[in-house]
Amino acid sequence: MTTRDTHPRNTAVSTSQRENPPMCQHQPVCPTADSADREAARPVVSRPEQGWSLLCNGVVLFEDTGELLPDGQIIGPHRAPRGDRVTAAA
Repeated sequence: MTTRDTHPRNTAVSTSQRENPPMCQHQPVCPTADSADREAARPVVSRPEQGWSLLCNGVVLFEDTGELLPDGQIIGPHRAPRGDRVTAAA
């Protein structure tokens, strides 16, 4: 649900246009959305039937390893190379 506030010019501004408080309440705190290990944050909503999870740092993580960051930035899939070509070390 989006609430509305009155802007100084008497125009409505939705809360979705303002910065939201952080969702993470974990101790220790999960990585932020702009950190390199952002995928280590805990899921708060998981929709495996739709192929995505919302992490507590605001990142939407897709099953193809793509990501949507809270600021709207898109991170393309970054799967590891296929394991059937792994060569054992001698």
